Amino acid sequence: MDKLLHDIKNCHLCANHLPLGPRPVVSLSSESKIIIIGQAPGLAVHNTGIAWNDKSGENLRTWMGISKADFYDSKKIGIMPMGFCYPGRGKSGDNPPRKECAPAWHELLLKEMKQVKLILLIGKYAQDYHLPTTNKQTLTKRVQNYKSYLPHYFVLPHPSPRNNIWQAKNKWFPKEVLPHLKETIAQVLK
Repeated sequence: MDKLLHDIKNCHLCANHLPLGPRPVVSLSSESKIIIIGQAPGLAVHNTGIAWNDKSGENLRTWMGISKADFYDSKKIGIMPMGFCYPGRGKSGDNPPRKECAPAWHELLLKEMKQVKLILLIGKYAQDYHLPTTNKQTLTKRVQNYKSYLPHYFVLPHPSPRNNIWQAKNKWFPKEVLPHLKETIAQVLK
């Protein structure tokens, strides 16, 4: 695992497409029990090198019902985005994650982590890649049917403040899904 993480930290697969250059952000251990697969680091994360070190991360930790210390304990929580580097800014927010990372690294990493009990698939990019047979479903439909992906996967929308409109339209999410998420996380980490 150490060699694999070293190789990722030195990855330059898509360097020519990254406006700020490569700075892979990943936090994993062979002992990680829960893996978070989100999109790609935002600018704040790129600048600090700390995954989910922004408002989205605060929201995610609240959704999960865990402390910042537990969140950043890689023996408990592993963080492996679809794209490891900041992809730059587009017209309506950050660009999509680069397509090179997941095929190059995800399978290799998951093989090294034998203690994984749950994978959180956050957002459409992670869900489309790891649940390819559901690509025709909307994110909302997937999240409504989150129980069908358990016990291996827990599907979630992105916790970005930009998704407050989605949450306002889907009032069932905090009432039905988040309590089950917190309960599931607590069981895996006990």
